[in-house]
Amino acid sequence: MPRPLFTASLTLARTIDAANNLLGRSVAWLSVLMVLLTCLIVLLRYSFNIGATATQELIMYGHSLAFMGAAAWALQRDAHVRVDIFFRRFSSRGKALIDFSGTLLFLLPLCLFLAWNCWDYVSVAWQRQERSADAGGLPWVYIQKSFILLLVISLFLQALSQLIKTAAVIFGALPSHLPASHEEHL
Repeated sequence: MPRPLFTASLTLARTIDAANNLLGRSVAWLSVLMVLLTCLIVLLRYSFNIGATATQELIMYGHSLAFMGAAAWALQRDAHVRVDIFFRRFSSRGKALIDFSGTLLFLLPLCLFLAWNCWDYVSVAWQRQERSADAGGLPWVYIQKSFILLLVISLFLQALSQLIKTAAVIFGALPSHLPASHEEHL
């Protein structure tokens, strides 16, 4: 790949990384909200004998959004589980080849599989304006189901970013595609 093409591609990768970084950091704050809401539910239930179904469901919404919204950010930061027994001994180029292959052979097909299989699930929920089955529950189940699409889109884009960065390492346009913090630990 010619140098100008790498430059443009790396700009795209940095843009994707910035967007997933913003999304991941934003949804990470949901953990604080979920803890506070859980404390509120416990206080209401045990001190005032008041049930809070909608608040309990809101915690589930936050939980699903936190995990699905931060998955691409975790991938970007190389925070997913990896068997480093052999990987840590490879050169930057060898690591890039493994990550490129894994992204191409596993992550992208997984994203396409999830997109294909969840599209009807989410679209039917939107068509029906699906609501909670519990009395006092939230009326936005279709929005919670849409978080699956957020996962698919953000992971697909991060996979594209990873392919660009690993290709740049393989062809010598970048020294490493892994975060500096990861390289220090290996």
